[in-house]
Amino acid sequence: MKLYRTRDGYFVENDNVWFEARDPNWDELTAREDLFAHLQAQIAWWHACGPVDSSAFLAPIGRQEVWAAGVTYYRSRTARMEESHSAGGGDFYDRVYHAERPELFFKATPHRVAGPGAAVRIRADSRWNVPEPELTLLLAPSGKLIGYTVGNDMSSRDIEGENPLYLPQAKVYDRSCALGPCILVTSEPLPPETEIRLEVARHGEAVFAGQTALGQMKRSPASLAEYLFRENSFPNGCFLMTGTGIVPPDDFTLQPRDVIRIEIDGVGILSNVVE
Repeated sequence: MKLYRTRDGYFVENDNVWFEARDPNWDELTAREDLFAHLQAQIAWWHACGPVDSSAFLAPIGRQEVWAAGVTYYRSRTARMEESHSAGGGDFYDRVYHAERPELFFKATPHRVAGPGAAVRIRADSRWNVPEPELTLLLAPSGKLIGYTVGNDMSSRDIEGENPLYLPQAKVYDRSCALGPCILVTSEPLPPETEIRLEVARHGEAVFAGQTALGQMKRSPASLAEYLFRENSFPNGCFLMTGTGIVPPDDFTLQPRDVIRIEIDGVGILSNVVE
C-alpha cells in the first residue's frame, strides 16, 4: 500500500482504492515500527474516497532528516574516480566501494526537500550538475525499515571533484533533494530486479535517459541502515538514500527548466523541474 501526504491530510491507496487516513500526526504515523500492520487494520474501518489529484502531493516528510549513501553502485564508483582524479582523490572512491564501512553523509533537513512537481535547484556557483535517482528508505526510530520512496540526490559534480572535502557543498543546499510521490509501505523487501529509470527532458525532448536495477547495488539496505544507526539517534525516524547507479556522461549538465523524471517499479514516479 502507498501512503501520501497532502495539504489536506494523509491518504492511503491500497489496490487502487483510496482512503483518507485518520491518524492526526504525520510524524507519529511514519515512526511506527508496525506501520504496515497498522494501516492494514485501519483501512478496514475507513470509508473509501475518490482518487486524490496528484498535483496535491507533498514530499512525504515531516521532521525526519535525510541521509545518503555513496558509491554503492559500480557506475557511481567509476564516475566519482573520474571526476576527482585531478584533485588526487581518485582512489578514495575505489577504496570506499570495496570497504566494509559505507560512505554515509547528511543530505537534507525537511525544509530543503522538494516534493513531487516542485522545483529542485542547481547551485549558482557550479557548472556541472546532475540528478541522482535513488531508492530511498524510510527508517523508524529503531532503525527498522518500514517503507520506500523515490529520491533525487542533486549533485554538483565539479565542486565535489575539485576536492572530496567539498562534498557537503556539492550535496547540501536549498532544494538539493526531492522525495515522493509517496511512501510504499510493505512487509516484503523489493526484489533485486526492481528497476530505477531516469529521464531528463529539455524543451519537451529527452536529452538523457538511463536505467539500473536494485540487484546492481553492492550494499544491502539493511547494512546501510545498520551503519547509520550505530552512533546516531533519530527520534522521528529518518530517510536514507541508497546511492545511484545512473550517471549521465561527463559532457551533460542540467539546465534551468529541465524536467527530471525518476521512476522506481512498484514505488512511483517523482518528477521535478530544475530552477
